[in-house]
Amino acid sequence: MGIAYRLMYAVGFTPWDRVLPDELKKAIEGPDALPKGRALDLGAGMGAKAVYMAEHGWDVTAVEAVPRALREAERRAKAAGVKVDFRRGDVTRLGDLGLEPGYTFLFDFGCYHGLKAAERARYAEGVTDLAETGATLLMMAFTRAVPPVPSGVSAAELEERFGPAWVLAWTKRGEEAGTPAMMRAEAAWFCLKKR
Repeated sequence: MGIAYRLMYAVGFTPWDRVLPDELKKAIEGPDALPKGRALDLGAGMGAKAVYMAEHGWDVTAVEAVPRALREAERRAKAAGVKVDFRRGDVTRLGDLGLEPGYTFLFDFGCYHGLKAAERARYAEGVTDLAETGATLLMMAFTRAVPPVPSGVSAAELEERFGPAWVLAWTKRGEEAGTPAMMRAEAAWFCLKKR
């Protein structure tokens, strides 16, 4: 994770933590909701989305590198009366966290797009190792570079990076009201399924 994100957490400028995206709500409690199982929140920030999933019956593990964000995430889970397995760690080194494979839902709200090319490759490898066959990876990512995001994400890049282990099920432009950065960077949703 870049120093820019650490600074944003240090000064309390984290607009992404105030968004509970419609796409996540659809996946968790919509008419075509995923069956409850094990969820992995990648770059969980201050834990709002991990807590939301746990409140809806998911067994959630949340990975976050910033200690300040992790402390707030743990506080939120305690206040909500839910259990979330919070892990301080790097999403590009998931193998170092001692996680057991078998996650059926992997969620990324703006983490992957903040990584450089080599880091994205390690992320994809780690996610692939932890995902159950048939798992869903739901990702919101900027399609254009807007600092501190080094480069936009495209469907073609994800298909190449995640390789034959995954299929891109769908993608769509982010239509919900999000942060100003989400609008400038043309945020989009990507849904991948593990073969």
